Amino acid sequence: MTASETVRTVELVLDDTLDTAVRELWRILRAAGLRSLATHTHPSNRPHITLAAAESLEALPAVRLPVPVRLGPVRMLGRALVRPADSPRLRELQAGVWRALDATNPLHAPDVWEPHVSLALNLPDRQRADALALLAGIPAISGHAVAARSYDTSTRTVTELGAGR
Repeated sequence: MTASETVRTVELVLDDTLDTAVRELWRILRAAGLRSLATHTHPSNRPHITLAAAESLEALPAVRLPVPVRLGPVRMLGRALVRPADSPRLRELQAGVWRALDATNPLHAPDVWEPHVSLALNLPDRQRADALALLAGIPAISGHAVAARSYDTSTRTVTELGAGR
């Protein structure tokens, strides 16, 4: 895929408990003067886990929900501050979606995919230690991914993926 091509994601949206917990961390970061997704005001901004990105979702299999999810301790993933997200069922679902879509983004290949929920993107080096210290000790939390959606990079719109999708 090139930068000019349309890319559609397959994302899982979290239950109210997990969504609220992530938004609270966004708020804490922002209140401390640190970068946070709380400042991202696009209507599509919602805590989620990206399963795959592809040019087309035509071959998307049924996305059976809910899926158990455990959000772990805050950490850095490249330049992003994240909460890792995991469960055996989540990994099975992602691998099936990846194979069906013949997705080409290597970051979403099942053998390298690192499931997570983002708290801050492109965190400046000078803020990393402060952000990690501020959120150190946040306990793991369990819940479910309860809905699926797709984000279209060319139109910047979100489409809900219906029940069974």
